[in-house]
Amino acid sequence: MATIYDFSEIEMNGDKIDFNNYKDKVVLIVNTASKCGLAPQLEGIEELYNKYHEQGLEVLGLPSNQFHQELGSDEETNEYCQMHYGVTFPMTKQVKVNGEGEDPLFTYLKETAGNGRIKWNFTKFLLGRDGQMIKRYAPVTKPDKVEPDIIKALNK
Repeated sequence: MATIYDFSEIEMNGDKIDFNNYKDKVVLIVNTASKCGLAPQLEGIEELYNKYHEQGLEVLGLPSNQFHQELGSDEETNEYCQMHYGVTFPMTKQVKVNGEGEDPLFTYLKETAGNGRIKWNFTKFLLGRDGQMIKRYAPVTKPDKVEPDIIKALNK
């Protein structure tokens, strides 16, 4: 069976993100959408990233237009997220989170965490320093509600 470290993604700037670099890190993975009503969560996610990055938190945003709430290009998405929400954590090129053409990372995350299909933007997955799934969070779960689990994982 695959582990989280078997995956890679492509950052918006074209750089490869090798998940082997996330070994011994706590990782928060979020499917994002710039024009979603939940997009203001990007500010809270960025706050978590800034607050805990030095302690070992990595955040990865994976934009998806499967719910028709993402901008037309990766460049537009990148600029929009930086300008409106101050995003500095890595964001990948747009991916599909369900169905045909689904990004293999999301297949893995959904199988590992359970709960089936991604129902909406801003579904969050928290993985521990050992690469194991800690929890899947619903889209409406605000970043500050994930913070206690992040702290706990960082202190293990």
